[in-house]
Amino acid sequence: MKILDSRKKNFDRELDNLLMKRKNKVNLSKVSVLRIIKDVKNNGDKALIKYEKKFNDNKVIAPTSKKISKTIATLDKVVKRAIDLAYKRIYKFHSLQKFKNISYVDNLRNKLEYRYLPIESVAIYVPGSSASYPSSVLMNAIPALVAGVKRIIMINPSHKGKQNPAVLYAARKCKIKEIYSIGGPSAIAAVTYGTKKIKRVDKIVGPGNAYVAAAKKEVFGDVGIEGMTAGPSEVTVVCDKSSNAEWIASDLIAQAEHDVLAQCILISKDKEIIKKVNIEILKQLKEIPRVSVAKKSLIKNGILIYIKSEKKIAEVVNKIAPEHLELNIKNYKSLLSKIKNTGSICLGKFAVMAMTDYNAGSNHILPTNGSAKYSSGISVNEFYKRISYINLSKKGIESLGPSVITLANYEGLAGHAQSVKKRIRRK
Repeated sequence: MKILDSRKKNFDRELDNLLMKRKNKVNLSKVSVLRIIKDVKNNGDKALIKYEKKFNDNKVIAPTSKKISKTIATLDKVVKRAIDLAYKRIYKFHSLQKFKNISYVDNLRNKLEYRYLPIESVAIYVPGSSASYPSSVLMNAIPALVAGVKRIIMINPSHKGKQNPAVLYAARKCKIKEIYSIGGPSAIAAVTYGTKKIKRVDKIVGPGNAYVAAAKKEVFGDVGIEGMTAGPSEVTVVCDKSSNAEWIASDLIAQAEHDVLAQCILISKDKEIIKKVNIEILKQLKEIPRVSVAKKSLIKNGILIYIKSEKKIAEVVNKIAPEHLELNIKNYKSLLSKIKNTGSICLGKFAVMAMTDYNAGSNHILPTNGSAKYSSGISVNEFYKRISYINLSKKGIESLGPSVITLANYEGLAGHAQSVKKRIRRK
C-alpha cells in the first residue's frame, strides 16, 4: 500500500493524484458502454441475450416462478433467519424516514401544499454472477417498499442461468414479483428503454461495477437514477494508538475484497499503528478466499496516511469524501463535528463497517467516488417525487398580483404580466 506523510510539501498534490487516478479508472468504461446501450435500445431482447451469452454464459432473461422456488428451497435455514433479521431491522429504521405532507393557508386564504408521492416503477440492480449480495436486495427494495412503490423489479446477473438462492429469497421477502437474470450495461439499457420481455421503469437504483455505474450515468435523463455515484466500494479508517491493529487490518481487507477498484485508506497520527496495520494486512490476506481481488485493490488503490493534526485529518477526510468512514479513535466526538463529506460514519471500536453492510439497520448503498460531497445514500426519499399544489383565492391574486406584474415587466415577460392582470378585478 502507498504511504503518504502530510508533513511533506507535495502531500496534497500526491493525494489528489492518487484519488484522481482511481477516479479515471472507474470512468474508463464509457466508450464500450455507449455501444452496448445503443445496441440494446435498437435491438431489444436479441441484443440483451447476445451480451448475456458473452459476459455471463447465460441464455435466460426471466427465470420461471417454479425455478425460483426450487432454487430458494436449497437455501440453508440459518441463512434465511439471518436475512429475516436483517429485513426486520432495515425495515424498522427506514420506516422512520417517512415524510409528512405539508399544507399551509396564509392570511389571504391562499392554500399551498407539498405532497410526497411514490415513484410508480423502480428497477433495483443487485450485483451477481461470481458474487452474491442478498443484503443489497434488502437495502434497495425495503426503502422502496416503505415509500409505497407499486412495481419493483430486480435485475441480477446470473452465471449459466443460475441465480443465488439467498438473493432470490431476499427478493421474495421484499415481495418482488419481476426478477430478471441479467446484468451489466445491457441490463441497464433494457430496463431504461424496455424490450418485448421487459417493461421499462421510471428509475434505476443500486450499486454495480464501473461499467454499471457508467451505464446508469449515460441513460440518466431517459430514466431516473440515484443522485449519487454507487460504484466500486470505499472505506477510510481513522485510528490512533488505542486502536487494535488486527481489527483495523480486517476492516480494510473486508472492503478490498469487494472489487479490484475498491479503495481502502488508513489515516492516523500514530506511525506505529500504521506499521502494525500494514504487517497485519499481509498476515490476514492469506486467510480469505478472495485474496487476489483484495490484494490488487490494496496495491493499486490502498493508501496509508500519517497526519499529525486533527484539523488536517478532517480536511483530508472531507477531500476524500469516502463511502464509509470509521472513526476508530478514543475521542471521536472532537473530530466528528468537523466531518462533512461521507456516506456513513461508524463511531468507536465496535461500530464496524461490515455490520452496516448487513443488519445494523442503516443503508449500505452510499455515494462513492467523491460524490458524498453533494449527495447521500439510499433512503426512502429516493423513491418519492414531490409535487406542489397551489390554490389562490380571489383576494390572494388581487393582493399579490401587482407585485408579480412589476417583476414580470422588469424581466421583459409581458405575457406573464398580462396573464395576471386579466384576473385582477377592475376598479
